[in-house]
Amino acid sequence: MKVLLRNPRREVEVTGPVTVLALLARLNLNPESVLVIRGDTIVTRDARLTDDDTIEIRPVISGGSR
Repeated sequence: MKVLLRNPRREVEVTGPVTVLALLARLNLNPESVLVIRGDTIVTRDARLTDDDTIEIRPVISGGSR
């Protein structure tokens, strides 16, 4: 599968099938600090990803009012 990572922006190929949680572990990413998106949908940690998927991983950004 094609995995697009943000911050820093890079693209990697990962062999599936694999769960989101296993993918994040393979990439050394904290599941609490990122959003995993397949197409236009945020996927849960137990979602199964396949070789045909294109995945985007974005850092979680939080903010508040002043």
